[in-house]
Amino acid sequence: MKRAITAAAVFTTAVLLTSGCTPGSSSDTGSSDSKTFEFWSFTGIDQKADVDVYKKAHPDVEIKLTEVGSTSETAQALTTALAGGKVPDLVLIQGDDLPKFMQSPENFVDLATLGADQKKADYLDWVMKQSVTEDGKIIGLPTDVGGMAMVYRTDLFKAAGLPTDREQVSKLWPTWDAFLEVGKKYVQATGKPFLDNTPTSVFFQAVNQGSERYYDADRKRSYDKNPQVKAAFDLALKVHAAGVTARQTSWSTGWTAGMGKGDFAAVSAPSWMLHAIRTNAPGTAGKWDVATIPGGSGNWGGSYLAIPKRAKNPKAAWDYIAEMQSPAGQLAHFLMQGSLPTTPSVYSDPQLLAKTDPFFSDAPIGKIYTDSVLGIKPFYIGPDDATIGIELLNTLTSVEQGKVAPDKAWNTALTNVKNALRG
Repeated sequence: MKRAITAAAVFTTAVLLTSGCTPGSSSDTGSSDSKTFEFWSFTGIDQKADVDVYKKAHPDVEIKLTEVGSTSETAQALTTALAGGKVPDLVLIQGDDLPKFMQSPENFVDLATLGADQKKADYLDWVMKQSVTEDGKIIGLPTDVGGMAMVYRTDLFKAAGLPTDREQVSKLWPTWDAFLEVGKKYVQATGKPFLDNTPTSVFFQAVNQGSERYYDADRKRSYDKNPQVKAAFDLALKVHAAGVTARQTSWSTGWTAGMGKGDFAAVSAPSWMLHAIRTNAPGTAGKWDVATIPGGSGNWGGSYLAIPKRAKNPKAAWDYIAEMQSPAGQLAHFLMQGSLPTTPSVYSDPQLLAKTDPFFSDAPIGKIYTDSVLGIKPFYIGPDDATIGIELLNTLTSVEQGKVAPDKAWNTALTNVKNALRG
């Protein structure tokens, strides 16, 4: 699934925030139509495909799907609705936004009361823990996990005199420093950028490979003191200084166009991003392949389905969750859309292991992406994780755009984070 950090929204939340936004609205009471429910999702992930699958199996059910905007805008719309507006029956919450909502579990239906307690063991433990309160309430069920890989253009690698076989390419970069050396060789051979950008393709991957991120083991903010965060930030600055990137911000117009034009040869890509590459660069089919991410493991994204407390039809929403997010449902979604399941029981399924993608040179994406997830070191994600991450990423983007000097970037980032947290 798309996890846009700084992308502009395709849709606005205006309609949602101006309709039915009064306390005690009709959403406070039950509905006579138990076969209809409202579903809020964010854009860019084609949630309509899942809805269509469910409606085909249940033609008597009506699902009113609204794609609100970016992940952060969807979270903001939900925050506003929970404060007294009209809530949906079902909402998709991006993983980094979930901790804020976990601070007020009373705003959501405890899914354990609907049967989720019997399904907890179906999911990756470190993913499931994020949506369970200390007293055992289950606020959401996970929909996917963003296993990581590095996608690359085989034609451009060949032109640069680099290997093109995915196993050989994976061996080129066991570490990020080795990856940078490959980038330098590519630029020297071609005179063209190697990587799309440093904020999301380097920093955001490296910072997620540590044992801690922005909070320590005591669940206190540690982003400004954690050497793993600083090391990932410095790595991004090092890659930037080497001049190997196209400086195209993820999800920008230049980024999407650059995929088709060959403006860069490599992109850090979670499993859900493969769909975006196919969509944005249809003329490059068969020119891409998938290799192991430097460092061997990683995760970018992951979301949860939750039911607000004042939902009109919680039972209809739960029926959807239970069916579509079961191991079988997540496997079917992966085979259709490519979003990686959070249900490890299907990781050894022959269908998943045999799943290849012709657009990406028949890469065995099922095995590559599940391997990257199994190597993850879980860390605590706190209520301000999304805010902290956005500010660090935005500062690195400003460095790439020439708006912030590299030697001032870290202190600028810390100042921006502190200002955002105060706001």
